[in-house]
Amino acid sequence: MTSPNDNLNTLEQQDPDVYAALRGEEDRQKTGIELIPSENYTFPEVLATLGSVFTNKYSEGYPGRRYYGGQEFTDKIEDLARDRAKTVFRCEHANVQPLSGSAMNQAVYLGLLEPGDTILAMDLSHGGHLTHGAPVSHMGKLFNFVRYVTDPVDGSIDYDQVRKDALEHKPKLVLCGYTSYPRDIEYEKFKEIADEVGALTMTDASHFGGLVAGGAMRNPFDFGFDVVTTTTHKSLRGPRGGMVLCTKDLASKIDKSVFPGLQGGPHMNAIAAIAVTLKRAQTEEFKDYAKQVLKNSQTLAKGLMDRQANLVTGGTDNHMMVVDTMKSYNLDGRVAEETLDKVHITTNKQIIPDDPNPPLRPSGIRIGTPAATARGMKEGDMEQLASWIDRCLRSPEDEAVHEEIRGEVVKFCAEFPVPGI
Repeated sequence: MTSPNDNLNTLEQQDPDVYAALRGEEDRQKTGIELIPSENYTFPEVLATLGSVFTNKYSEGYPGRRYYGGQEFTDKIEDLARDRAKTVFRCEHANVQPLSGSAMNQAVYLGLLEPGDTILAMDLSHGGHLTHGAPVSHMGKLFNFVRYVTDPVDGSIDYDQVRKDALEHKPKLVLCGYTSYPRDIEYEKFKEIADEVGALTMTDASHFGGLVAGGAMRNPFDFGFDVVTTTTHKSLRGPRGGMVLCTKDLASKIDKSVFPGLQGGPHMNAIAAIAVTLKRAQTEEFKDYAKQVLKNSQTLAKGLMDRQANLVTGGTDNHMMVVDTMKSYNLDGRVAEETLDKVHITTNKQIIPDDPNPPLRPSGIRIGTPAATARGMKEGDMEQLASWIDRCLRSPEDEAVHEEIRGEVVKFCAEFPVPGI
């Protein structure tokens, strides 16, 4: 049996260009601090499972109902993943086949609704996702999305306005969840609104699914929600993939929508890695990790605000924050992102509510703590991060400052090994 090192040695010989890029990415991850909220470090056994023999198997269909032979072990793996998902999220049914986040959301819309039906969801610039009805997305063209916005004063969701929108437009589906909203969700209010107009309820928990799994954030199913979707690679620390979790009465529609409605054969290596991830999510170690993500996020947010940085919503209840870099540092988000890249701190440019700037030169950056926490960083380390970020963005043209911070960051990172590398 060959080892991973043997395979890498073969890669180096057969394709030195790809090998060099792989080693370069390893070095980038080791010597820099990853603060993009949607990125994380997988568990070492997840990396091993992704490169396993399950990559070789085509498994179109579902356990017990495949269109190809030789499915004894793939069926066991998928059943394990589904059962563990139901346990972790306390739900009645789980589909683990969606290839990623966009596909899982599309499968829900296409499986439960008809083209042209109305969906009430969060506006992109106020924290929603492309698949929540952005006009540039295919889903935004297939369905009638009514997009709610946040309060212009404090950045919170205006539930009274959400209710007014629901009563006026009578959506078939009420969707909550976010990609850049730094606060928790009042699920009971969304449920009341949906019930009042006879709509289904859905939460896109892609960003915070791991925090729900770890008990650090509330579970929408505890409030009677019909559907929860989540990616498996963000706060859950698994492979790149998606899951649709739902009540048993929607199970058949969801399964048919994923396959054969939207996808063909699933990626069995990813499903095996999801099974591994969901077992880890049931441990006390993972629960402690989820709680630490929130502690770190709130400490980092406070550290930035103490230095007069302007944060959308004035802080955070979850794993992320959005910094208005125009107000804070007179820098657009692209310049802020590129400036922090110089000192090995990775963030991403981010639009803010009603952003007057275009998406590629928005007014903010998005910062999150899942990856830093996975390396073992704690509250004191977040205070140091706040100092570096603030110093760097207040001196965007000062190479001497950048060089000094970069050296400090690289030395700091050596104390926190990247899991699996």
